[in-house]
Amino acid sequence: MEIRKLEMLTGNPALGWGDNGYTTDKIFVVSAIDAGNTFEFNLREKKQPYTKIGNINTDDIHRLNSIISQGHSFGAYYEGELIGWIVGDFRSWNNSLFIEGLLVSKAFRGQNIARLLIKAVNREARELQCRIVELETQNTHYQAIKFYQEAGFAITGINTKLYNDSVETALFMSFDLMK
Repeated sequence: MEIRKLEMLTGNPALGWGDNGYTTDKIFVVSAIDAGNTFEFNLREKKQPYTKIGNINTDDIHRLNSIISQGHSFGAYYEGELIGWIVGDFRSWNNSLFIEGLLVSKAFRGQNIARLLIKAVNREARELQCRIVELETQNTHYQAIKFYQEAGFAITGINTKLYNDSVETALFMSFDLMK
């Protein structure tokens, strides 16, 4: 298995990667309190089953390719075949590298490939002299949140209105490169 710069996607390799969504029996419930000049949010774990179906379509591939063209994305390759990706969007306006997408083929999950992809993006961000690596995930994606926390990311914000689904709240997480 090799991690290297991700080339433009031709077709949709994720079609053969199995389920691109997730199923969990635990989520984070987000509560927000807006009291005049103060705003607080609280996260608590809750046992609650949740399933999200993930589909990557042609429009997604075009959008990802526009970011991949920047040259800050990485692929995991096994025997020359792409089995996972991390798509990094350099944002000069706030000197960050934003992880637009991280996906590993179902057949290769649980083999530390996602961790290696995260390390590649963090190295790239350091070379770009970014101050942080950022990402967004859903409060319902318990396993992803725990994975990112174990990789050194901290929850730094929320958006309660990003998704149509009233159960989902966007959680923003950051990895501080300036430590």
